[in-house]
Amino acid sequence: MSEATIAKKAEAVKNVNEMLTNAETAIVVDYRGLTVAEVTDLRKQLRDAGIKMMVIKNKILERAVEGTDYEDLKSTFVGPTAVAFSDEDAIAPAKILKKFADDHEALEIKGGFIEKKVQTLDKINEYATLPSREDLLSMLASALQDPMRKIARAVKAVADKKSEEEAA
Repeated sequence: MSEATIAKKAEAVKNVNEMLTNAETAIVVDYRGLTVAEVTDLRKQLRDAGIKMMVIKNKILERAVEGTDYEDLKSTFVGPTAVAFSDEDAIAPAKILKKFADDHEALEIKGGFIEKKVQTLDKINEYATLPSREDLLSMLASALQDPMRKIARAVKAVADKKSEEEAA
């Protein structure tokens, strides 16, 4: 192997290591059996959510996780491997990939980490079923509105009663 090739591979390992280190979440998938149109659709869904998906050679991934908290993922680097990286929304990759895998048998989630912690497949699927951040904020706002409405009605009722008493 030439020095240029070795340098190129070392640079690829360094880049993948940086991507893993900077990512909040990374989900490893096997995309074997998906059509080009299906992969394009999946990439678009991920891209629209600010998630980057890359096909990466297993040897590069293995070397990139050496000495990191993600070494437990080495067993998932078998067969065609793609990794979905998210620097912001920790749950979005799991949600999108799980939904896509439910609709397309060929996509297999092999493992990954969420919020910088390696998770089991069961845990990844559990995260995938959680409501989104926006849904949770909406639920919270709704929960806070109800008591406020009741207080507003009670204050209005007291004010109305006081107005009636003053008018009489």
